[in-house]
Amino acid sequence: MYKKTGAIAILLMGLLIASFTPFDTNHSALIKSSAREQKIQKKILRQIVSFRDYVKDSFYLAISKTNADTQNIRRTFLKSRLLFKEFEWAAAYFAADLTERLNGPPVQEIENADLLDPTLARGVNPIGLQVIEPFIYPAYDTAGKTALLGEVDHLITNTAYMVAYFNDHPLADWRILDAAKLEVFRIIALGVTGFDNALSLNSMEESAASLTSLREILPDYINKKQETSLLQTLDAAIEYLHNHPDFDSFDRAAFITRFANKISADIAQLETNLPGPAIMYNRMLRQDTKTLFDSGAFNVDAFSPGPAFHNTDAKVVLGEKLFYDVSLSGTGTRSCASCHQPDRAFTDGLAKNTDIHDSLKLLKRNVPTLLNAALQSNYFYDMRALTLEDQVTDVIDNKVEMDGSMDAIVKYVSADNSYRLLFAKAFPAKAGNGISPDEVTNALASYVRSLTKLNSRFDMYMQGNEQALSSQELKGLNLFVGKAKCGTCHFVPLFNGITPPKYVTSETEIIGVPLSVTDSVLDRDQGYYDVIGVESYKYAFKIPTVRNIDKTAPYMHNGAYQTLEEVMEFYNNGGAAGLGINLPNQTLFKGKLNLTEMEKEDIIAFMKSLESK
Repeated sequence: MYKKTGAIAILLMGLLIASFTPFDTNHSALIKSSAREQKIQKKILRQIVSFRDYVKDSFYLAISKTNADTQNIRRTFLKSRLLFKEFEWAAAYFAADLTERLNGPPVQEIENADLLDPTLARGVNPIGLQVIEPFIYPAYDTAGKTALLGEVDHLITNTAYMVAYFNDHPLADWRILDAAKLEVFRIIALGVTGFDNALSLNSMEESAASLTSLREILPDYINKKQETSLLQTLDAAIEYLHNHPDFDSFDRAAFITRFANKISADIAQLETNLPGPAIMYNRMLRQDTKTLFDSGAFNVDAFSPGPAFHNTDAKVVLGEKLFYDVSLSGTGTRSCASCHQPDRAFTDGLAKNTDIHDSLKLLKRNVPTLLNAALQSNYFYDMRALTLEDQVTDVIDNKVEMDGSMDAIVKYVSADNSYRLLFAKAFPAKAGNGISPDEVTNALASYVRSLTKLNSRFDMYMQGNEQALSSQELKGLNLFVGKAKCGTCHFVPLFNGITPPKYVTSETEIIGVPLSVTDSVLDRDQGYYDVIGVESYKYAFKIPTVRNIDKTAPYMHNGAYQTLEEVMEFYNNGGAAGLGINLPNQTLFKGKLNLTEMEKEDIIAFMKSLESK
């Protein structure tokens, strides 16, 4: 499998569906919508019904035959996926949990993982098109016919639920356009990378199907008296995808800069042109962004505990002073900056740092970068902290990291005049009420949030500077999000593991890191499993960013690899499987990527272009 593990996906089985009514485009709910909204809703319903009927009448029938016709089974499977892509833009936006049942990752999701009691967490088996794919590719599994038919039955049943949902829930223009724009972002980050068709790799045709569906609904929002390039760009993009179907050779950099960015920007303009107010979501990708690569596209406060914790300049100034203050540690010898050094992209250059009380004892894990740390949910390699404030508290309290005390820190800063003034400026509403632990952790977290820097040469290129990347770096970019499959875990444009285009859930991966580069024995650290106790998540770790990776060696949660060349070799050989390590629940692709030495050099060159300024 190429897929990732979902960190805190909560499966809401009720899913807003009160009843499962038959397909009826005259349902009373539609009357509440405008004529345009009703027209689009009816179209979506027809597409869902067409998908359901084709799966039932053609795909299921092909599998059911006594003598398997592998080519026909593959043909009907690929056609089913194309039909799904026609309504994916709407399904993923309006009924995300149902969409997971149709095309979710082929790994167990975690239910109740965000509750205070980790013993309530449990794995929920995946279903849908991505689960079906391994039955058919790379070879049709005749022995699995009964199980495959069961999976297709699930697909048909859950599609009926999707019909019921869209038959019962009126749409709104602003949400339709928001969904359309997010579908363009989904194509950029997931569609052309092979994220959800990892074995069949029919990515370009599927992306073309998605854009064609948008091409059919967007004219309803274009003023015929106005000149617009949107439809022409859509036509050109669809043609480009059809004319360049080969997965490995597809030029993703060209597709994004020539077509996708222009399409999303034009859809954003249509959103702006709509009359009346739209509800603004508090999500990490700002709702009014025009492209995935806009400066300021991402909201650093999205994963803060609430509005009172949002960043201000005064909080950042205070947080920076605290960050460099060794008095926050119990021994008065270690500050946050001791392990997160600015000249090393806020890492320390060590495989593992040492116990604050004993320089001969190593800490459990490698120190991760703090650059862009705000742009991902859940913190630490094992995902145990939900916010940066939680992470700060954990580190300060940790007996081997800082061995500090929040009570002692509050007493210390309260006795210091310069700190009292800074706290009063940072938290004016609480001035005069004494300094609280929450203010200390929020100030430090605010400083970390200020370290968001999406200003690399890659970003410049995507914003229109065609000279920002060399030809080698562009080759590396296309390999990273294509043949090498790096982009199916480290998603464009953040290159970390938070899943686009809604950027809500951080992913983990089970890759099987060895103890060291010379020791092909699985590292004993069980990662996320030690937090949630779900068997399928043994050895799962948070997917870190690869931005600034040239400065953050050594690599992996245990610092096993000193160089990017070593990292590339590990992935090229299939992770743990390539080292001969038996890891049944490995989620990383277990086969060889067959990258040439030059291709590996190109990918490394590209990753180095991700350095922040």
